[in-house]
Amino acid sequence: MSKHYKVHSTKSGQSPSERYFLDPEVGHQKDILTEDDVYCSCLAKTLCHVPVPVTVGFYAPFGCRLHMMLDKITMLMQQEAAQREAEELQRVQWRPRPVRGWGFPRLLWYLVFLQPIITELHLRRKNVQFLFIRFSAWQYAGSDKLWAGLVTTLCEGIRHRYGALPFSVYSVLGNKPATTSGCCHREWHCRRRVFLALLALLAALCLGVGLLYLSLGGHALGHGSASGSVLKVFGGAATTLSGSGLLMAVYSVGKHMFVSQRKKIERLVSREKFGSQLGFMCEVKKEVELLTDFLCFLEIYQRRRLRVVLEVTGLDTCYPERVVGVLNAINTLLSDSHAPFIFILVVDPSILAACLESAGNMKGTADNGYLFLNRTVTLPFSVPIMGRRTKLQFLHDAVQSRDDLLFREITRKLRPPAGEGSEGVQLLAVETQAGAEREQGRIDAEAARRIQEALFCLHDEHDCLYEYVPDNVVSMRRIVNTVPITVRLLQQQQQQANCGGPTPRQAVAWVVLANQWPCRLSWVLQCLEDRQQVGGAPEGRARLWDVFCDNSSELHTMTKALQNVLDLDGDPELFQRFLGADFPFTVAEAQCLLRCTVNLDHSIRRRMGLIRAVRALKPPTPPKSPAGDAPHAINGANSASGSSPAGRNSGNASEAHQPRERAHGGKPRLVA
Repeated sequence: MSKHYKVHSTKSGQSPSERYFLDPEVGHQKDILTEDDVYCSCLAKTLCHVPVPVTVGFYAPFGCRLHMMLDKITMLMQQEAAQREAEELQRVQWRPRPVRGWGFPRLLWYLVFLQPIITELHLRRKNVQFLFIRFSAWQYAGSDKLWAGLVTTLCEGIRHRYGALPFSVYSVLGNKPATTSGCCHREWHCRRRVFLALLALLAALCLGVGLLYLSLGGHALGHGSASGSVLKVFGGAATTLSGSGLLMAVYSVGKHMFVSQRKKIERLVSREKFGSQLGFMCEVKKEVELLTDFLCFLEIYQRRRLRVVLEVTGLDTCYPERVVGVLNAINTLLSDSHAPFIFILVVDPSILAACLESAGNMKGTADNGYLFLNRTVTLPFSVPIMGRRTKLQFLHDAVQSRDDLLFREITRKLRPPAGEGSEGVQLLAVETQAGAEREQGRIDAEAARRIQEALFCLHDEHDCLYEYVPDNVVSMRRIVNTVPITVRLLQQQQQQANCGGPTPRQAVAWVVLANQWPCRLSWVLQCLEDRQQVGGAPEGRARLWDVFCDNSSELHTMTKALQNVLDLDGDPELFQRFLGADFPFTVAEAQCLLRCTVNLDHSIRRRMGLIRAVRALKPPTPPKSPAGDAPHAINGANSASGSSPAGRNSGNASEAHQPRERAHGGKPRLVA
């Protein structure tokens, strides 16, 4: 083994996966035990002991480090299998039989002349070998029969692993493994019928060839007679019968070699009205059973248990009918209780449940998608929230994968000088370009330093910024890729203004803010812009959180119009802690950073501004009904009769304005 897979036996109670992660000498990137390492180690150890067949529901949303965890689980399962292989070899002193190289002719001999027997010794074997096959449903999303792609991928993976000839020979001449009762240690039974039939065919072929040789030899010597003709007839018949029998066997094996199971299933699917054919799924089930029996034969031959791990990914990106077909295919493959299959269904359960509920052919069967999914999945595994150490490790890897600008600067200085030419021209070029190159080099070096400082804040264990970074690996990469652009723009802006500004830590915090809460940040910026337009902008020292609190009630009234945009935001409590305590950005800092913001969709602000502008328009006053004005007119007359002369004069003055009021409202209005 290489040094990255070294296993020490310092503690006998530790599993290989635990020793791998706890050993500081295993690898330079695995010197700490992250939360994902613990979860993957536990799942890998469970899959090594779980009874088959089993369907693992690997539940996680999109972009949640799924493929990385699958690769880690694959590596741990292979390492656990190697450890159990070594322990079994020390216990029984029997080495597994190889299926390649010099062991290939022996495998063919066993396939033709021997029948395996499932004994108690075989059932008690602990060593296991895993065959990993990854099926991406997205590659077959355009096909009408996605489930056929799942079955053909499984068949093709096993055929590619063990070769086409062994499986073809087993399809023609193989026999299903038998079971025995009692404590029988004999694992192979000689197939006397096959042996005698082949021996008889070879004897008949030799006899026929001999008779033909004798008849032809006698005819050549001039002793042709009736006996020579008889020998010729019998020799030809024996040669023809025995040769045709052997040729038929060879032809069947060759046919299975060139026409694989994948082509058979594709041919059945391509036929018109294949769904109405009687027993179509039965034919597919027979092919799967043949594959299962072949794997059982290889188990006994190799003296180890075999497990086929089929990882199904991308299923939540397909149409609902395709998803139902794949789940039905999985149930078909799992219908055999002895099938050595482990299905890892990598999906988002919310999307998959919605697909099952909306599928037209599942009405009445999967009205509740979660219940239907629970009937298929026998081992649920929900990917947990990314822990602190795992998040720091992912951020560190994302930052280290970038091309360092300081490295570019170093390599630029190490470049050899240009060839010598005219001395005057070179001196003139040096004088004109020296100052610009020095200035540009200083700017690049300063930009590289600021970018490194900003990226270091992301995975700094003593900084609180990593707590606001989401668990999604795609979002992590988006933030890491956006930080250098923001820092460079901020540097150019500060050089033009010839003044200080936000620090690199504030720049990367602003990038995280725009990535995590685009709707709330856009709302605050839109409110500031509207206040500036009307001349009532807050002071530069005012905090953004205070501006948000002053206008949060208005945002609450617009939740229905902005529902899709609000779904982009993260935890609102974290937003309050971000702006209120950890990163209290001011209005002046926000205005400075807004010119450098590239990861915020400005269409969100335009949409908010349009909604606010429409709501600011006051609707016209509706006309009043005559029935409602009559009581008010009577009350006005009574009050006028009991009032002083001054009151009557005011009433007359109000009547003078009634014509204009009629022109606007249609009815005279009483003025208090």
